[in-house]
Amino acid sequence: MYWFDSAYEAVSRFMDMGGNVLWLIAILLFVMWALIFERAWYFKTGWKKDVADAIGNWEGRKERKSWEAHAIREKLISQCRMRINQYLPVIKTLVALCPLLGLLGTVTGMIEVFNIMAVTGGGDAKSMAGGVSRATIPTMAGMVAALSGVFANTYVTRVAERESAFLEDNLTTDH
Repeated sequence: MYWFDSAYEAVSRFMDMGGNVLWLIAILLFVMWALIFERAWYFKTGWKKDVADAIGNWEGRKERKSWEAHAIREKLISQCRMRINQYLPVIKTLVALCPLLGLLGTVTGMIEVFNIMAVTGGGDAKSMAGGVSRATIPTMAGMVAALSGVFANTYVTRVAERESAFLEDNLTTDH
């Protein structure tokens, strides 16, 4: 239990050093990774059922060459693509927001530095260093969060594209 208290203390100290914007980045990071894990879980479990249902529905048709059959095929593919791409635009947006919130932390930290300079006349280097530190920590956190999200978003996007192509290839019209 000691390691938990130690980790909690370290995280709490880091969050205090970064200011309020760091809490926004943490919340955004939590939501982003929750959606990424949801998509990964869907690919491992729910997607297989959706593909099996779509292929079963398609293979259950007697006729697959008419215009109506092609429209039904496109509808099945479109419905599956909507399910597979469900949160991908949200994840991409959250990845883009991470560095912007880091930049907001930079601006608020620099405002603190300028405020200290105005009050003390610019002679208190120790106080100014605290403001600069408060400005750089959210920037770093936003960039690290964005980088982790970029890699995960690339992975889930590629899986979605691959599985979507797999479905389209398996709904054949050659019968």
